[in-house]
Amino acid sequence: MNLALWLKKNGFRADQVQTFYPSPMATATAMYHSGRNTLRKVRREATADDSVDIVRGERRRRLHKAFLRYHDANNWPLLREALKAMGRADLIGNGKHQLIPAYQPITDGAYQSARRKNSTPGPAKVAPVRGRLLTQHTGLPPRVTGSAKPARKKG
Repeated sequence: MNLALWLKKNGFRADQVQTFYPSPMATATAMYHSGRNTLRKVRREATADDSVDIVRGERRRRLHKAFLRYHDANNWPLLREALKAMGRADLIGNGKHQLIPAYQPITDGAYQSARRKNSTPGPAKVAPVRGRLLTQHTGLPPRVTGSAKPARKKG
């Protein structure tokens, strides 16, 4: 919740959130399975400093993702429920200091990336400048594909 408040205050909106799934031979995997901070000295008797909070369970992962994507209206019902359970109903409302609005718009459950909404429909034409490399993104014409390529002469 605190991270979501910080993100909103600083104007960040996460487009995607990736869930951590442990992979072999990684320090984070050792932490995930043991529940201990392996970056510190590992002792037989675990202390409060040695433990790491592990997010297990689909509901808690969904809630973390919803907090990081607080701006998506599809997450608002889950966030309203969680904020009320946490005793932070003061963060629900239409004010600038509140995390999510009190109303729920009609949504179809779909999400469209901000990149796709703001992208231009075609490649931009840029005049070549001496000393500047052109790429597909900065003004090269579309690539010729398939059988339209000219045949090379041998010899």
